[in-house]
Amino acid sequence: MAGGGGGGGGEGPRQLDQTPTWAVSTVCGVIILISIILELIIHKVGEVFERKKKKALFEALEKIKNELMVLGFISLLLTFGQNYIASICVPSRYGHAMSFCGPYDGPSEDDHKKLKKTDHAMRILYSVQRRSLADAPPVNCKKDYVALISLNALHQVHIFIFFLAVFHVIYSAITMMLGRAKIRGWKVWEQEVIHEQEMMNDPSRFRLTHETSFVREHVNSWASNKFFFYVMCFFRQILRSVRKSDYLTMRHGFISVHLAPGMKFDFQKYIKRSLEDDFKVVVGIRPELWAFVMLFLLFDIHGWYVTAVITMIPPLLTLAIGTKLQAIISYMALEIQERHAVIQGMPVVNVSDQHFWFEKPDLVLHMIHFVLFQNAFEITYFFWIWYEFGLRSCFHHHFGLIIIRVCLGVGVQFLCSYITLPLYALVTQMGSTMKRSVFDEQTSKALEQWHKKARKKNEK
Repeated sequence: MAGGGGGGGGEGPRQLDQTPTWAVSTVCGVIILISIILELIIHKVGEVFERKKKKALFEALEKIKNELMVLGFISLLLTFGQNYIASICVPSRYGHAMSFCGPYDGPSEDDHKKLKKTDHAMRILYSVQRRSLADAPPVNCKKDYVALISLNALHQVHIFIFFLAVFHVIYSAITMMLGRAKIRGWKVWEQEVIHEQEMMNDPSRFRLTHETSFVREHVNSWASNKFFFYVMCFFRQILRSVRKSDYLTMRHGFISVHLAPGMKFDFQKYIKRSLEDDFKVVVGIRPELWAFVMLFLLFDIHGWYVTAVITMIPPLLTLAIGTKLQAIISYMALEIQERHAVIQGMPVVNVSDQHFWFEKPDLVLHMIHFVLFQNAFEITYFFWIWYEFGLRSCFHHHFGLIIIRVCLGVGVQFLCSYITLPLYALVTQMGSTMKRSVFDEQTSKALEQWHKKARKKNEK
């Protein structure tokens, strides 16, 4: 055969009917084996959640599996439809507009220098050759028409879908681990308050409202000025988001409103289950989030810098949410002070939805969901570009700005997962409703018995 661009020995690329059966069988076997192992791992994780009665985490795992299935369908559609998609032709004036890297005029002098100096040379050369061939007008396109998208570009989109699937699982796991780690630190406070519960309700422990540590830490001369009030809340979320007095006061307020006063109740365990319940929402990908992905890709145009502006949304929104949650805690302290009452034991906070934006605590959770998704998507996008086009490609024209964006992404992931989401799980308990779905079976039975006793007392 004539020397072609295929493998060694001067042979061209072989079709399946010319490939040895052992090669086809080996490749298929390895892929099937890896897929089965991954499926077994997911199945075992689900069994662990069921055995430990982690219903919310099990439902979150099912949601992740559903999202992966959606990505799998997208991958299948790309595989089976690639030849039909690549045969679609559009006018040249549209086909060359709104490019990621601007008009392509062949390899530049900088590209040739990189080919000589870097270990990435063969990859760049191969990508340049592929791009030149892929951009050539297909046979069935008329004059002044070009292909809508090349087969090579479709393959790169396929790789992007794979990156989305992998990073979605990784980021979901990181989010949950950081959130649980933060709440685990509150276990010491919970054990202390259980051991000292009798002393906490000692009638001899009378104090004025301004003498309680919770009020002292949140109310001062700066609190009367709204600007300085929110500045304090802004820095408080970063320096120390939840103090011991905050936790104990909100615990006492929750039990006093929703349960029997003085009832032995593991509030830290309840918060942990509430976080798991919120995690079900955070791991999902709603249609509007897919719409955001489409808009992000649409406006990632060379010279527009729209993505640089979009990158600022997660950190700004995360800080705004954290400031709002801290403000809610401070408002509760102000309400206690305004009563001018004498307090026995722990101060009781007012439990209400009115402190949240539009009186909807769930709105904050959806905002956190958007922040985590957008941040994860941008980090995934960065690694995909690095893999497909190299670290210093035309996508990363301003490399210093890209490094700043990646550092911001890592910081937002930590801030939102370790601070904002656990803080939301705690503060949202100060809403008007209680999440009965997160109670374990034993606690639910105890609540039912307490409600029955309370009903009998009222009847008497």
